[in-house]
Amino acid sequence: MAEIIWTEEAERWLKDIHDYIAQDNPAAADKVISGIYQRAQILLAFPEVGYKYRSEPEGDISILLYGHYRIAYLIKGSDRVDIIGVFHGALDRDQYLP
Repeated sequence: MAEIIWTEEAERWLKDIHDYIAQDNPAAADKVISGIYQRAQILLAFPEVGYKYRSEPEGDISILLYGHYRIAYLIKGSDRVDIIGVFHGALDRDQYLP
């Protein structure tokens, strides 16, 4: 079973998502962020469930879908997954994953 590490950047992106949604609906913002965290839990047992975006020297970058959001993560061996970012699917992922 893998360990999930949320990077500071991923946490910052989540805060930005929450703050944006909360301007109109704080309860919905809480629900979205909770859903993203819950969706990422599947990576504990199945770290390769997302689709492979590209390979890097540090490991494979993959993307897990949650509604309109993309959870980008780096598989670091069989026992660790680093969440490197969360962004809305309408945004250009190359801007976030150069």
